Amino acid sequence: MRASRQTFLNLFCILWLLLLLKAASCSPLPSGDDTPHPLLPSRLYKGHTCVEKLQGFCYILAELYGPHIAELIDREMNADVVCHSLRLCKQDPGQPLCHLYPPPKVGLSTAIWKAKRILKTSKDLKSTTRFSNLCAFPLLANLCEKIKYVIRNKLPFEDFDGDKFSTFPTLRGYHWRGRDCDDRNTIVYPGRRPDNWDVKSDSNCNGIWGVDPKDGIPYEEKFCKGADSRGVVLLGDSAGAHFHIPPEWMTVTQMSAKSFANLPMAFTDELDWPQFSEITGFLNSTIGGWTDSLYLRLRRRNRCNHRDLQNISQNGGSSRNLLNLMKSLARNQLLDNPAIVIYATIGNDVCNGNHDTLAHMTTPKEMLSNVMQALRYLDSRLPNGSHVILTGLVDGRFLWDNLHDRYHPLGQLNRDITYSQLYSFLNCLKVSPCNGWLTPNKTLRNLTSERALQLSDVLKEIARSEKFANFDVFYMDFPLRQTAEEWRKMGGEPWQLIEPVDGFHPSQIAAALGTSITWQKALHEWPQVLGKENPFNDQIEAIFKDQGGH
Repeated sequence: MRASRQTFLNLFCILWLLLLLKAASCSPLPSGDDTPHPLLPSRLYKGHTCVEKLQGFCYILAELYGPHIAELIDREMNADVVCHSLRLCKQDPGQPLCHLYPPPKVGLSTAIWKAKRILKTSKDLKSTTRFSNLCAFPLLANLCEKIKYVIRNKLPFEDFDGDKFSTFPTLRGYHWRGRDCDDRNTIVYPGRRPDNWDVKSDSNCNGIWGVDPKDGIPYEEKFCKGADSRGVVLLGDSAGAHFHIPPEWMTVTQMSAKSFANLPMAFTDELDWPQFSEITGFLNSTIGGWTDSLYLRLRRRNRCNHRDLQNISQNGGSSRNLLNLMKSLARNQLLDNPAIVIYATIGNDVCNGNHDTLAHMTTPKEMLSNVMQALRYLDSRLPNGSHVILTGLVDGRFLWDNLHDRYHPLGQLNRDITYSQLYSFLNCLKVSPCNGWLTPNKTLRNLTSERALQLSDVLKEIARSEKFANFDVFYMDFPLRQTAEEWRKMGGEPWQLIEPVDGFHPSQIAAALGTSITWQKALHEWPQVLGKENPFNDQIEAIFKDQGGH
C-alpha cells in the first residue's frame, strides 16, 4: 500500500512543481517594493517570482528548493529540465527522457547535463533547508499547531490512523469517522448502544441524552429504542476517500494566497476530502458541486444515527492491501449498533503504473481469496444484523473517451497540454495512477475493462452464493453510466464527472449523484438495509437542535 500511496504523492509533486516552475520562468515581479521576504533566499528575487499574489506558497517552495530553482531559472532552464536535474522526474537506464513541454533547442539531454553541472558547482547547493522556519508561514501555521498538539499531549502520531474516534478533524480524525464527544473516555464513541439509555451523559455521541421531565423517560429510550439505528462504514480506495487536488492550485490565472488557504488541511488529510465524499460526507462542499452521502441520508431517515460514520479508505486501496487497512474498523459486536458496510475498491485491482500493467492486475482467483478473507474478518467484528454491499469496479474507458483531447489545467493558459499528453508523460515517469486506462492504446484500455468486469463478476457471485453469520451480502455495479445519464439530463457534460487535475477520480458532482443512485437502489431492492424511518425525528430536532453538530 505504501508504494501505491507514494504514487499519488509523486504525481502531485511533479504536477505542482512543473506548474510553478513554468509560472516562475515567465512571470516578472510587479513594480513597487522588491524587498524580499526575510525567509526567502535572495537569489529567487533576481527578477522572477512564482505568480503575482501567490505569497506564502512561493516562500515555502523557495525554502525547500529555492537555491537550486533560482539558479536554473536564471539560466533559462525550462520546467522539464529543472524537474530532471533535481531528480524529481526520474529516468530508468535505457529509457527515453520524459518531458511535458517542448524540449530546449540544445536538446533535453544536453540541457539536463548542463543543469546538473550548474547545481554541482553552485555554492548554494551546500546550503541546508531551514525547516525550523516553515512554521512562520501563515499557510503552515495550523499544521504546526496540530503537530504541537500531538507532542504536548504525548500522543503517538499513529493514534490518528488507528481504530480511535477523535475531536481532531484531520490526521485520520473526525473528517474520517464520527466526532468523539468525550476524547478522554474510551467507552464513549459514536455508534455504540447507549449506556443506561444515556440518562446522565451522551455515551454514543448522537447528541441525545437526559430525561424528559414530563414523564421521566430517558430521551434516548423514548426516541431511539427499536429505531433500527445503524452506522455506515466505507472500505475503499482513493475514490472513496475522495482524492482531490484543487484546480486553482494548478491554474496560473486562479492562483492566489487565498486559493492555498486549505493546503495544510488537505495535506494532513492525505489530499483526500472524506468530509465531502459519496458515502460518509457530512459537511457542505467547499471544492465545487454539493455534498450528498449515504450517511447524510441515513441520518435524515433516523436522527439517532447522528455521527455514526467511518471512512476506512486510503489512496491506493485494493482488495489486496485493504485486508490490513480494515483492521482499523471500530466496531464492537457486543456493545455497538449494526453497520452498513460498503466495500468499494473500484479501480486499483486493475490500475497500476507498471509498463507490463496486465501482469500486475489482480486475477479473479486472487480477488475471490482477498474478498472472502475480508468478509470473514468482518463477520468476526460486525454486530449481528449488519449488511455488506459489494460495489463492482468502474469501467475506466470513460476517462480517455471524455478527456483525452481536452486541455489540462496546466495547459489551459497557453492551450498547449492535453490530457493525452499528460497521461503519456506520467506513463513515461512511471507515476501514472493507471497505465491500463490512461493510454492511447485502445486494445489495452479494452483489456483493462475486461479484467475489471471479471473481478466485478467475482463480487457478484460472492453476493449470490456466500452466507455469513452476522450480515447479509449484496452487490451493485458501480453507477457510472447512470450517473452520466443523470448529469446529462441536468445539462452537464460527461467530463465534468472527472477530477480535472488528475484526470482519473470521480469529481464532487459525480460523488453526489452517485449517492442518489445507490440510495434509490437500496430503498427499492433492499429496504431492510436502510432501516425504518424514525417517527420521532422532528421531536429530536426540536429538542436537541443540531445535536452538537459534526
